[in-house]
Amino acid sequence: MSTSVKICGLKTVDALEAAISAGASHFGLVFFPPSPRYLTLAQAAKLTRAAKGRILSVALVVDASDDDIKAIVAQARPDMLQLHGSEMPERVAEIRKAAGRPVIKSISVSEAGDAERAFAYQAAADLILFDAKPPPDCKTGLPGGNGLRFDWRLLAPIRGKMLFMLSGGLTPDNVAAAIRLTSPAIVDVSSGVEKSPGEKDTALIHRFVEAVNAAALEEFANG
Repeated sequence: MSTSVKICGLKTVDALEAAISAGASHFGLVFFPPSPRYLTLAQAAKLTRAAKGRILSVALVVDASDDDIKAIVAQARPDMLQLHGSEMPERVAEIRKAAGRPVIKSISVSEAGDAERAFAYQAAADLILFDAKPPPDCKTGLPGGNGLRFDWRLLAPIRGKMLFMLSGGLTPDNVAAAIRLTSPAIVDVSSGVEKSPGEKDTALIHRFVEAVNAAALEEFANG
C-alpha cells in the first residue's frame, strides 16, 4: 500500500503550490491561535479556493466550539476536519454530523497503551492520527507541531487493525524508516519541512514527498 502525504500548517499560496507540485494529497490549515501556523478565516479561504480540485484541505482545530466549527466550514470550506484536542468519541461524532465533513481524530502517544485509545474512536472518526504527546515541560503549549517524535514501535498493537495517519517529528531523513516500521496510510509533516516555525521550505517539502515515494517503491520492490 502506498503512503500519501499531508503537509500541515500552510500559510501561503507559494507553500500550497509547492505541496501540490511535489505530489502531496492533503494540506492542513491551523485554526489554533497560539500556533505560529495560525490562519484567519479569510487567509484560509484564499488557500482553499486555490486548492479546490487539486489537493484536499484539512482544517485543524483544538477543542473548538460549535460556533467556531460552523464558521470554519461556512467560510473556509475545508474538505475535512482534524480534531487535535481532548475531544471524546461522542464529541467527535457530533462534530462530524454537524460539519458534514470527514473527521480525523488525533491521538497523542508517548507510552505503551496510548495507541490503543484509538479503538474507542473508530466509529466516530473517519481516520485516526497518531502524534507525539508533548512532554509536561513543553514550552510551546501546542498539542502538535512541536517537532517531537515518539517510539513508533508503540503502534504495534494497532497495525493492520485500522487505517491511520502518522505525525510527530517526521523529516525527509526519517520518514522512510517510519513508513517501513508502521505502514501508515498517510504521513503528516509540519515543522519537519520548515525554515523556522510557521515558514515552510519549498525544497524540504519536495524532499519529504520524494522520500515517501522512494519508500513506496522500495516496499513494492520487496513485495
